[in-house]
Amino acid sequence: MSEQLAGRRESVSSIESATIQPIPLDQRHGTNRDMFTIWFGTNIMILSIVTGGLATTLFGQPAWSAALGIIVGNLFGAIFMALHSAQGPRLGVPQMIQTKGQFGSWGALLIVLIVVCMYLGFFISILVFGGQSLASVIPHLSSKAGIVLLAGASIAATIWGYSLIHAYARIMTYVSGAVLLLAFVWAFVVHPVPHTFFGTGEATLSGFVSTVSVAAVWQIAYAPYVSDYSRYMPARTGSRPAFWMSYWGTSIGSILPMFLGAGIGLLLPGADPIAALTKATAGISLLVVAVFSIGVAATNAMNLYCGTLCTITIAQTFLPRFTARSRERAVIATGLCAIALAVALTSGSGFVATYNNFLTLLLGSLVPWTAVNLVDFYLVRHGDYAVEDFFKRDGGRYGRVNWPAVLCYLIGVAVQIPFMIIGTAYTGPIAKVLGHTDISFVAGLLVVSPLYYFTVKAVARLRTAVAVEEVPALVHGEAGA
Repeated sequence: MSEQLAGRRESVSSIESATIQPIPLDQRHGTNRDMFTIWFGTNIMILSIVTGGLATTLFGQPAWSAALGIIVGNLFGAIFMALHSAQGPRLGVPQMIQTKGQFGSWGALLIVLIVVCMYLGFFISILVFGGQSLASVIPHLSSKAGIVLLAGASIAATIWGYSLIHAYARIMTYVSGAVLLLAFVWAFVVHPVPHTFFGTGEATLSGFVSTVSVAAVWQIAYAPYVSDYSRYMPARTGSRPAFWMSYWGTSIGSILPMFLGAGIGLLLPGADPIAALTKATAGISLLVVAVFSIGVAATNAMNLYCGTLCTITIAQTFLPRFTARSRERAVIATGLCAIALAVALTSGSGFVATYNNFLTLLLGSLVPWTAVNLVDFYLVRHGDYAVEDFFKRDGGRYGRVNWPAVLCYLIGVAVQIPFMIIGTAYTGPIAKVLGHTDISFVAGLLVVSPLYYFTVKAVARLRTAVAVEEVPALVHGEAGA
């Protein structure tokens, strides 16, 4: 059907019917601005503030080093995130179903399963922080009750689907943005900043690089999300506008709340991050925490929505005729939410340290995947995929397992281990030599990207040579007959 029919916007009040199926051209809608608001509006939340606070609390950086590390990490990590976003309008399918084009129908299962765990991890983290935030400002509301409320709002948005989540993000772009600005003024202008503010902490290489790494993985962790929220965009949107709007939306939307978190960490060192935010914005803390907690529900709806699509992708691999629609999405989302809710309600103290360790492990598993995916999409196939083969049991032209991709991925995970620092549990030997500095994500990118590219090219040349040798033999055989 002609793309001239594209642009019909699905009503926000109607429940989305599609799940992992390709979006037909006549059902595409949206503008470039939607790519900015979905990532700006959903990044301004409690968890991004807590993540920014790691720079000054856990890593002990002064204001200037924390700010620079946050900027560098986000701007670098957002490159990979935005490159994935630009794939959506081209292919019209969720990000992880497209992974079958690189890893094969069975080979992609490991990656998709890891990503489901990632979604659940973020979902649980956000529930915990959001529930604690609500309990800190609403009398007689326990953190567990807050967790349940946020889970209910998140699953409702997930059931309604794509259009409601985008609409929610558009509203939160303005509301959360305004409240964030007010929080900055209140914390650092209305309440005088102590004279020791800019002298607190000592800049260290390991602390700075760790800040960069955490900010970078914040962005790289969005890589499996982004096509899910750009797949409805008209194909004529093009890759470049989708890239830049996603890039600046997620960069600015993450840097600003991280600045707030880092600053509050200097104002109230050693304090619980939620209690510190409440105290720093005393007088308007109810407004600040309430709005940021409402934003949490939008972000968690994205986590649950994408986790549900990934779970459907796994099921469809084993059952190719399985066609999930809105009802199946609701059932699967409810099941995932129940699992996350059980963990969130039983989480104990020391959650911030556990969360930082989770980020480190997450980076180690996502970096090799993003390297393989982007090299394959932009340098090997140049965006030319047979989408219908993603849904075949045997993987079609992509096969069941693309061993070069799987092996490069596993090598990428392994090569990062000596560079990793996982809290107090593990410090890799190379990280020790580098002064307890974690640069594992750099090692993963530098190894996997060229390794996959040259491996694919070598395999292609080998297959071509074999095919050339078989042609004369075939001709002679036919002549003899």
